[in-house]
Amino acid sequence: MSSLAAEIPAVDGYPLGGHVWYPEVLPAKGVVLVHPATAVPERLYFAFAQYVAERGLIAVTYSYRGIDGSRPPSLRGFNARMRDWADLDVEGVTRWAAELYPSLPLYAVGHSFGGHAIGLCESSNLLRAAVQVASHAGSMRVVTYRRERARVTLLMHWIAPPLARLVGFMPGSRLGIGEDLPVGVLLEWSRWTRLPNYFFDDPTLDAEARFARVCTPILSLGFDDDLWATRVGIDMLVSRLHHAPVTRREISASLSDSGSIGHMGYFRQRSGPRLWPETVDWLLSTGAVNAAAGHSGTQALTGTS
Repeated sequence: MSSLAAEIPAVDGYPLGGHVWYPEVLPAKGVVLVHPATAVPERLYFAFAQYVAERGLIAVTYSYRGIDGSRPPSLRGFNARMRDWADLDVEGVTRWAAELYPSLPLYAVGHSFGGHAIGLCESSNLLRAAVQVASHAGSMRVVTYRRERARVTLLMHWIAPPLARLVGFMPGSRLGIGEDLPVGVLLEWSRWTRLPNYFFDDPTLDAEARFARVCTPILSLGFDDDLWATRVGIDMLVSRLHHAPVTRREISASLSDSGSIGHMGYFRQRSGPRLWPETVDWLLSTGAVNAAAGHSGTQALTGTS
């Protein structure tokens, strides 16, 4: 499948680097936005985007501000918070796609934080259907494996914040834990992980009310070997989607050729043949039902999130 590099404007005009993947046969059946996880490079989603295009849909991959193709020349002094990824970047990408492809149904697949953003963004009501992959309320208390909880708590609460302040950004690539992060993103993320109900306990975000306004049908995927997105954490997240029809599925790691999926493995190419067809089938079938019921996925918006 062919792809074209794209510069996508965020709500505030910040240029987000991405790619648009086109099917060989047009017209396309719709557009699938792939919202990434935290500190994950865009290339992780290329194989999935290619598969989406093979199924006759346009796929859009990109990076949040400060990450990979959307990184400025220097992260030191770069002003960004984690909430900006939802309010400015995901919101901007969704509105951009709706304007660029007004005649096509719009879908989204959000990985981890990308699924959080589907709940936070007002523009999610432009979607015909959406999928949250390994998206959970990231409070440390929902990490049920004690060794993993101790490891992540040590990193997120005691090592990463002072290190990010000292260096001017979180040097994740040097530590082997993902892409570098803007210091404001890391600090806000760290603060949320300390709260019992994650960002739902942050009064400045109003996440509870924002999740409640989403009406788009959502498929929530979890994996039985994911040490972070546990069943408790996923349930805590989707329980706030009061007006969105939610389908919950927990997938066994045995369905992967490697016998493991975890938090990142769903989008790796080896998982594709067994895991991706059902997801795209669900998007298309649910989108068709939603359209037949008179919900076009193009509801009027009142403003930015």
